[in-house]
Amino acid sequence: MSKETKYTEDNIRSLDWKEHIRMRPGMYIGKLGDGSSADDGIYILLKEVLDNSIDEYVMGAGKTIEISIQGDKVNVRDYGRGIPLGKVVDVVSKMNTGGKYDSRAFKKSVGLNGVGTKAVNALSTFFRVESTRDGKSASAEFEKGNLTNQDTLEETSRRRGTKVSFVPDSTIFKHYKYRSEYVAKMLKNYVYLNPGLTIIFNGEKYFSENGLRDLLSDNIKEEDRLYDIVHLKGDDIEIAITHSKTQYSEEYHSFVNGQHTTQGGTHQAAFREAVVKTIREFYGKNYEASDIRKSIVSAISIKVMEPVFESQTKTKLGSTEMGGDLPTVRTYINDFVKTKLDNFLHKNTSTAESLQRKILQAERERKDLSGIRKLAKERAKKASLHNKKLRDCRIHLTDSKKDRNLESTLFITEGDSASGSITKSRDVNTQAVFSLRGKPLNSYNMSKKIVYENEEFNLLQAALNIEESLEDLRYNNIVIATDADVDGMHIRLLLITFFLQFFPEVIKEGHLYILQTPLFRVRNKKETIYCYSEQERRDAIAKLSGKPEITRFKGLGEISPDEFVHFIGDDIRLDPVMLDKEKSIEELLSFYMGKNTPQRQEFIIDNLKVELDSVEEEL
Repeated sequence: MSKETKYTEDNIRSLDWKEHIRMRPGMYIGKLGDGSSADDGIYILLKEVLDNSIDEYVMGAGKTIEISIQGDKVNVRDYGRGIPLGKVVDVVSKMNTGGKYDSRAFKKSVGLNGVGTKAVNALSTFFRVESTRDGKSASAEFEKGNLTNQDTLEETSRRRGTKVSFVPDSTIFKHYKYRSEYVAKMLKNYVYLNPGLTIIFNGEKYFSENGLRDLLSDNIKEEDRLYDIVHLKGDDIEIAITHSKTQYSEEYHSFVNGQHTTQGGTHQAAFREAVVKTIREFYGKNYEASDIRKSIVSAISIKVMEPVFESQTKTKLGSTEMGGDLPTVRTYINDFVKTKLDNFLHKNTSTAESLQRKILQAERERKDLSGIRKLAKERAKKASLHNKKLRDCRIHLTDSKKDRNLESTLFITEGDSASGSITKSRDVNTQAVFSLRGKPLNSYNMSKKIVYENEEFNLLQAALNIEESLEDLRYNNIVIATDADVDGMHIRLLLITFFLQFFPEVIKEGHLYILQTPLFRVRNKKETIYCYSEQERRDAIAKLSGKPEITRFKGLGEISPDEFVHFIGDDIRLDPVMLDKEKSIEELLSFYMGKNTPQRQEFIIDNLKVELDSVEEEL
């Protein structure tokens, strides 16, 4: 019988605010990460600081926010009212302290719980806050939440406002790097939701005059829109809608009080329902909901009194009430869409006719595919967990309807040896593995019929649960894990083509990644260094004395599970797949996957010359 563990008063600990944040950062900012994903912790830190500046603008104070990121240091300067000078230290270092508990002043604010800037403070090796108002300023500096310096009040001629500077702690956010693409997307959303606000990031200006209309304009090119963007606004709601000519699935951008709710929530569900109900009533036809919403590209923003989110990172709205004297979220959105969208369609007959043709086309396609889809779903159900095609993770095995976890990851691999290595070394709680058999089909210019007829595509679609909408995506991160050789690169390209052709929003919303694994292992008796490039290999050889052993990994299957655990664990390196905003999806697919062989051959030769010149310079 095992010896009983002692449990006394000595086992009880009380952590102060900063110790608790540093010990359990996930409770406050979601996942950590290294900056390769848009929802990684370093971006949440920036957002928490920026939300305060946005709230100042909403309250009518300060029309410009300046942001700079140089290396690992972040600066955010607003021209709002400034923190009351006697409370500069308290608002960034005392939990549940802030001005937003007074609902009269911040009744529709995002940061209601007084935690945000405290989390940034505690998780930074350097944190400085300076407030200027009434011709005076006060500042304080911290290290990991501990006050290191506090300046007394001093006279100043600087404009009023608040400036926050911080450096995320690299022991918590390992190997982190801010990616300007993710920061830019965040800032664009802020200006879409706050027309008239100017945000300057590293010298580049972001500004919007037309709110959510501009959001859709930037996300779907004019030539791909079935009809002009429908843009409707109310006191606490704004929506924008169009349908894509080429996209198959639904795409939603939803916001609450300026917060991007990437996982939707009660407002997004109500909006999807309201669109269907309104369109059915307008045409007097009981169209299938999936036919109405097929190819929809839309955005909704609402303002809620003291919103309740389902996590500290505020990615999903849980509130059912608008607050005050307003009705429920569902009723409020339904009434607005019923009135405004119905009126718009009556006044704009060409849009109404285009939309109806799209619905009828979707209906025909659905009926044509009905038999194939039924058989495909049956095959997917039988195959999903019984033939080792999908080795799921526990959060989905225990509850398939559970909200998408930010840490949930699906690795898409090719071949038994690679999938075997990842399967044995993965975190079974959050990491799943999908094993391909051979090279996927080149799906460029094919109809969605191929997704159901092709076993690999059908089972992958079923595993991800993205047939109709990204809202029910089962994994937050989809990682292509193939060998770093020509065949592996080709498989990557074919998989990216599949997503671009049928589910582009998976890439648009930042869910698709490429797994980086080491090319070399350099080691001696004392140390082992894994190298991801020729330069890293040379540096490792120079670092290790004597003649180290050098191993070239030819494929993922050659890496043992004991080693692989490092490459998909805390030290995972992911390269996000991002779209070039200057080119349409059709242009990208046509060039890389079409039959323009001479042009593509010239492109490859030109880039190969650049690569060889670079190697020669290094040598």
